[in-house]
Amino acid sequence: MDTKKLRQKILDLAIRGKLVPQDPNDEPASVLLERIKAEKERLIKEGKIKRSKKTTKTSDTPHYENVPFEIPENWVWTDIENICSKIGSGSTPRGSNYSSKGIPFFRSQNIYNNGLVYEDIKFISEDIHQTMIGTEVLPNDLLLNITGGSLGRCAIVPANFQRGNVSQHVCIMRPILIVSEYFHAFVLSSSFSKSIKITGSGREGLPKYNLERIFFPLPPLTEQYRIVSEIEHWFALINQIEQDKLDLQEAIKQAKNKILNIAIHGKLVPQEPSDEPASELLKRINPKAEITCDNAHYTQLPKGWAICRLEQITDYEQPTDYIVKSTDYDTSYSTPVLTAGKSFIIGYTNETTGIYSNLPCIIFDDFTTDSKLVDFPFKVKSSAMKILKVNQNIEIDYVAIFMSITKLISDTHKRYWISEYSKLEIPIPPKKEQKRIVSAVHSIFVRLDMIMESL
Repeated sequence: MDTKKLRQKILDLAIRGKLVPQDPNDEPASVLLERIKAEKERLIKEGKIKRSKKTTKTSDTPHYENVPFEIPENWVWTDIENICSKIGSGSTPRGSNYSSKGIPFFRSQNIYNNGLVYEDIKFISEDIHQTMIGTEVLPNDLLLNITGGSLGRCAIVPANFQRGNVSQHVCIMRPILIVSEYFHAFVLSSSFSKSIKITGSGREGLPKYNLERIFFPLPPLTEQYRIVSEIEHWFALINQIEQDKLDLQEAIKQAKNKILNIAIHGKLVPQEPSDEPASELLKRINPKAEITCDNAHYTQLPKGWAICRLEQITDYEQPTDYIVKSTDYDTSYSTPVLTAGKSFIIGYTNETTGIYSNLPCIIFDDFTTDSKLVDFPFKVKSSAMKILKVNQNIEIDYVAIFMSITKLISDTHKRYWISEYSKLEIPIPPKKEQKRIVSAVHSIFVRLDMIMESL
């Protein structure tokens, strides 16, 4: 289930009057709009706000043509400028004159759709606040990011909000007699995003005059409350679905780790007495190698298994010859650029030389001890890795299983393979059991991945 699309659908239904039924007893939105106009006039007469050039021309309710969609009969179309007492961006203190404490100063990185984020918040003094009083934030304001990559993110200021100001990258929208949560639902809808007219060839921005003229579907006030309540109901259900999804994903991740753990301890598949013992296998690989059939780390080593060090069954190669020269990546290029970390494929290059193709292999991050099994040609991002080849008598997939759940972590930034990781002891099953283990892990993981993909 795509919960993001589901949320969007609910918002789109809400602002079209299709989420809750209309009530003929509701005060029509046209009457509400007149009350908004009257309140705005009062604020103008009291000198609390200025009359815009637009309202100076006419006080009549405009007739809107080419509206984005049909709305119920007791709704009306208006625009954002008509329903707000303030639409304007903030400013930044001269010289970025911030304080260690004082009045919160909100920038675009503090504005998110689910609310204000106080991480990395700045502060300004009372004196600077007074010089920037026009950028003061009030309870129930909507704060909209109007520049950069976060353009369109919008937060509602809580009703219990105390004091604050905003930067020039954030616009204050202060609705009149409008339920802020309904206004917020509209801003987050696809209709609003489609209506945004962005300007600027460098840092893109949403000009005030474009924002003011965006069509706004105005429902009766009582219906706004019903809409908000219904949105909250559905979003709460979606939140629970998302949490259940996260819980299941975590359970699958833990299940995979458990499966890998029992696999390297000989508990995933049964042992076969007819299998050649691993000790004989290891003697053929390295007659001089020290081989044991038990140790303190594996006290219940299955019969026929043995233990050796990783360096006894692997060789490593420095990645120097395979480092990508250009970071001009493009998905249309054919050769992946790899890192052993979580990102794995960080891009694709069109370079045709220095491509590693002695496959399969294991790439190993020398600093984090992350590893990945690779069976396709590649280039690498940096020299901070080792390329490992496993002896042909050992299943590389089995070694990859062991390495995937075996990490060395410390506070020291150092390379691990030569000094420590290669010295780790790995439990080795008979050759045929290695194959059975790899096959069983693959089969189980395919089923678990299918569940994960269906979420």
